[in-house]
Amino acid sequence: MEREEILDFSRKWLRVWRGDRPGDLIEFYSDDALYIDPANKEGLRGRDQILPYFKKLLAANPSWKWEPIEVFPTDLGFIAKWNATIPVGAEVIRNTEWTSSRWREERSRGTKCTSIVRIFSKH
Repeated sequence: MEREEILDFSRKWLRVWRGDRPGDLIEFYSDDALYIDPANKEGLRGRDQILPYFKKLLAANPSWKWEPIEVFPTDLGFIAKWNATIPVGAEVIRNTEWTSSRWREERSRGTKCTSIVRIFSKH
């Protein structure tokens, strides 16, 4: 994927992190995807493990807003820098994160994430 394709894809992907739509979000992940975040340091493997987590996570955070700032293509996917706006009660946390993502093209399902790992977060 080229930089502009990655940015476009990232915008679509990040859009479904908002509004409690776990069914839409899981469609971006391959059947054997690995998902690692601070709450799942050992990782969740496959859509069957990831979807229940997304359901809880998105239900608890329906007003999140994620926006890509920069993307850096790699041989297997990309490194991305995101801005996050996270409402927590009366406060709003603004955060910048870096993630490493691997993607592959699946013949019948299009481009799918095979792994994502948060590598840096700055509040």
